[in-house]
Amino acid sequence: MSTATTPATGEAAEAAVPAAACERGATVWLTGLPSAGKTTLAFALAERLRAEGHKVEVLDGDEIREFLSKGLGFTREDRHTNVTRIGFVAEKLAANGVKVLAPVIAPFADSRAAVRERHLANGTDFLEIHVATPVELCSERDVKGLYAKQAAGEISGLTGVDDPYEAPEDPELRIQTQGRTVAESAADLHAFLTERGLA
Repeated sequence: MSTATTPATGEAAEAAVPAAACERGATVWLTGLPSAGKTTLAFALAERLRAEGHKVEVLDGDEIREFLSKGLGFTREDRHTNVTRIGFVAEKLAANGVKVLAPVIAPFADSRAAVRERHLANGTDFLEIHVATPVELCSERDVKGLYAKQAAGEISGLTGVDDPYEAPEDPELRIQTQGRTVAESAADLHAFLTERGLA
């Protein structure tokens, strides 16, 4: 098990990170079940990357639903439209030197593949990260109360419970969050980006 390190700040951080890494954009797509920890992990990583001098943008799935994809439902077609819209915005930002962190469920493999293909076609880095938290733990966390509502029959179509979730078969990185702190998981992801020359 890796241990988290304390991120450097200010000028020391910028000096410690190669300029090329700071200037290189990429999309880091964090997929996983509801309450898997995707958004929490994305914001923890974003804070560290910004402290090191990177340009970072977090495309939170809930915010996108409210502002960019308002009016879309949760049919397979609407979910695909939502994911490809996010992928379009992410690629544009990443192509201009921004580290884009996208904590978005994106339950279907073909939707994530379409986003990857857009990035590949434009020569932009795309990294698929599977935040592999078991559904039982997600249900315990139940950050938004969705699992409780589904169990009570108040909602249906909850990803991973009564709606499909197609876990990535070969992601660039799979993070197991069970029994680990946010800092430890963020440190693992940061180390992975460093190996790729992105941090």
